[in-house]
Amino acid sequence: MNGTLLIVFKLLGSIALLMYGMKVMSEALQKMAGPQLRHVLGAMTTNRFTGVLTGMLVCVAVQSSAATTVMTVSFVNAALLTLAQAISVIMGANIGTTLSAWIMSAGFSFNIANLVWPVFLLAIFLIQFKKHRYLGDFLFGLSFLFFALGTLNATGRELDLAHNEQVVNFFASFDSGSYLTILLFLLIGAILTCIAQSSAALMAITMVLCSTGVLNIYQGIALVMGENIGTTLTANLAAMSANTQARRAALAHLVFNVFGVCWVLCVFYPFVRTACRIVGVDADASVQAPERLTFVLATFHTMFNVTNTLILIWFIPQIEKLVTKLIPQKAADDEFRLQFIQSGIMKTPEISVFQAQKETEVFAERMRRMFGMVEELTGTTDADKFNELKDRIAKYEQISDNMENEIGKYLGQISNAHLSDDTKQRIRAMLREISELESIGDSCYNLARTLDRRRSQEVTFTEAQDKGLAEIYGRLGHCLDQMVLVLKDEGSAGDSERLEGELNGCRDRLRFDNIRAVDLHEYSYASGTIYMDLVAECEKCGDYVINVVEAKTE
Repeated sequence: MNGTLLIVFKLLGSIALLMYGMKVMSEALQKMAGPQLRHVLGAMTTNRFTGVLTGMLVCVAVQSSAATTVMTVSFVNAALLTLAQAISVIMGANIGTTLSAWIMSAGFSFNIANLVWPVFLLAIFLIQFKKHRYLGDFLFGLSFLFFALGTLNATGRELDLAHNEQVVNFFASFDSGSYLTILLFLLIGAILTCIAQSSAALMAITMVLCSTGVLNIYQGIALVMGENIGTTLTANLAAMSANTQARRAALAHLVFNVFGVCWVLCVFYPFVRTACRIVGVDADASVQAPERLTFVLATFHTMFNVTNTLILIWFIPQIEKLVTKLIPQKAADDEFRLQFIQSGIMKTPEISVFQAQKETEVFAERMRRMFGMVEELTGTTDADKFNELKDRIAKYEQISDNMENEIGKYLGQISNAHLSDDTKQRIRAMLREISELESIGDSCYNLARTLDRRRSQEVTFTEAQDKGLAEIYGRLGHCLDQMVLVLKDEGSAGDSERLEGELNGCRDRLRFDNIRAVDLHEYSYASGTIYMDLVAECEKCGDYVINVVEAKTE
C-alpha cells in the first residue's frame, strides 16, 4: 500500500514538474522575444493565410497557445488586428501547440535522463552569469520538462497497470468500437482538462496510460479530442470578466475546436487508422508496441488541427459573424471600464505589461478629455449645464483615482513574476506615469472647483482675462495632446519640453499683467485672485504632464 501511494505521489509530482517546466520555458522565451513577437503579430497578419502562419510561428516560439491568444486579444482591443485576423492567428496557434505533444512523445520514447543533468548544469551557469540568463531559464525549464517526462515514463512502468487485472478489466469493459464509449472518453478528457487547466498535463497522463498498455489507441485519442475542447472552455471561463472582443475571440477558439471534433467523430475510425498507418501501427492489432502509441497521439493531434484549419480557414468571415451574433456589443458599455486589463485572461507577465501600457494610454486620453470639459465649463453660462459639467468632472476625478489604483495593483501583481530587467524598468516607469496622470485629474478638478467658486461669488472676468485664460488653456491643451502622442510612441519628448516652456512663459506674462491690471483697478483683487488661481493651476498641470513624458522617455 505504501509503495502504491509513493508511486501515485511520484506521478502527481512529475505532472507538476511538467507544468512548471513548460511555464518556465514559455516565460523565458517571451522575455527573449516578447516585443518582437508583438511586432510580428501586428505586421504579419495581412490576410488569413499569413495570420495562420504567424499564429503557428509565435506559438512554436513561446510554447504557449495561451500566450499567443492573449497577445492576439490585446491587439484586437487596440484595433491593431480585426477579429477576423485574430481568428486566423488562433487557428495557427492551435497548429503550433501540437509541438508540445511531439516533445512529450519523444520524452516517453527515448531515455533522455542522461542528457538532463548536463543541461541543468549549463542552465545554472547561464543564469548565474546573467548575460544569457533568459537562455538559461529556457534550458532550465526544458530540463524540468524532460526530467518530468522521464520520471512519468518510469513511474508508468512502476505502476505496471497492464498487469493490474482490475484496471485492465475496467478499461476493457468499454467497447472501443462504440461511439458511446468514444463520446464518454471525450467528455472525461474535456472535464479533466477544465479541472487541471492544462491540456499538456492531460496529454502527459494520456500518454502514460497508452504507453503502459492500459488504454487502447481509440480511447486515448478520444481523451485527446476532449482535451482540445477542455482547453477552450478554460479560456472562455477566463474571458468571462473580459470585454466583448476578448470573449468573442475565446468563443471563436471554442467554435473552431468543437467543429473539428464534430467532423472527426463522423470519420473517427478511418481517421484514427490513417494516423496509425503514418506511424506504422495497426490500430486494431491485439498486440501493439505501447511506446509507439505516444507518437500516434502526437500525429493525430497534428492531423486534427492542421486539417481543421485547412477546412475552416475559408470560413473565417462566417465564424466572425457567428461569434458577433452570439456575443453582441452591449448597447451602453461602461464608459469608464478598464479596456485592456482583464485579470481573468492575463497569464503571461511580459505580455501583461503591454496590456497595462495600452490602459495607461487610455488613462491619458481620458485626462485630456477631462480638461476639455474644464474648457467647456469655463465658457458655460447656463446654470443647469454648468452643474452637469461640474458633476461629470467630479466623476472623472473619481475615475482617475480608480484607474491609478487598478493599474497600479495590476502592475504590482505582474512585478511578482520573474521578469526581464527591461520589463522591470518599464513597470517602474508606468507606476510613475499613472501617479502623474492621476495628479492631472486632481488638477483639472481643482480648476473646476475654482470656476465654481467664481460662479458662486458672482465674479466676472474682463475681456483681457478671458483672452489670457483662453491662451493658457490652449497651451496646456497642446501639452496634453503631445503627452498622449508620446505615450503612444508617436511624439517626441523634445516637443513636450518646448510646449511646457512656452506654458511657463505664458504663466509668467499673465501674472505680470495681472499685477499691473489690479494696480490700475482694471478689475477687482478678488477677480485677480481667482484668475491667478486658474493660471497657476494650469501651469501646475503642465508640470504633471512633463513628468509623465519624462517617465515614459527615461
